[in-house]
Amino acid sequence: MNTAPRIDTTKAGISPAEWQTRVDLAACYRLVDHYGMCDLHLNHISARVPGNDEHFLINPFGMMYEEITASSLIKVDLAGNMIANSNPDYAINLPGYVIHSAIHGARHDVGCVLHTHTEAGMAVSALKCGLLPLTQTAMRWGKIAYHDFEGVVVDLDEQQRLVANLGDCEVMILRNHGLLAVGKTVGQAFNNIFRLERACRTQLLAMACNSELALPPQEIIARSNAQLAVSPTRDARGNVRPQGSIEWPALKRMLDRRDPSYQD
Repeated sequence: MNTAPRIDTTKAGISPAEWQTRVDLAACYRLVDHYGMCDLHLNHISARVPGNDEHFLINPFGMMYEEITASSLIKVDLAGNMIANSNPDYAINLPGYVIHSAIHGARHDVGCVLHTHTEAGMAVSALKCGLLPLTQTAMRWGKIAYHDFEGVVVDLDEQQRLVANLGDCEVMILRNHGLLAVGKTVGQAFNNIFRLERACRTQLLAMACNSELALPPQEIIARSNAQLAVSPTRDARGNVRPQGSIEWPALKRMLDRRDPSYQD
């Protein structure tokens, strides 16, 4: 059960747009837990506060993903100062601050940053070959970024290398560490980490068969990259929907049926 009191949005000066972002981010934490991508209370997902490039929301360090709610999220600025925290018993994780403030500060097109330590993600991060274009899912991105391991991410001077290696990519494999995904919205970031995780799991299953891997020809890989770069999703009126947008309301409806407390 969440021990943080629900925020009085009126008194706290929280706009409807920020509250919606809080609800979406809390839903993302619950979904990462639901799909088996959490590491106890570790790791972090952040979302930029709408209309404020200096502030982002992140989890209270020490709370399990399954108990995080919209009210419990901590608002922090790019310098690491806590702007709003409904429960003073919790603070933020230092590596979480270092990674997320770096990306939010450099990539203004990014609304959400998501980092995991899954078994499959860590295993692929330890392979010299990295993620191979073995499946359609693994070809979702034309570029996958890589960042070499420098130890626990607590030094601010690593931020510039982290950002430089990410470039304009949507996903990055942190060597000997784990996975990272970004998106314009929370839903898009979740879609990216979900697909990246499945691509890693599938590669490990294929490699475990101890048989020759069948890689498609390079021209087919490039063609697939180009096809998947354009969202195939359209709404009822035929309008193209961004990757990760059409399933996001459905995922939240699933959470509502199971446990709607993420909205508190």
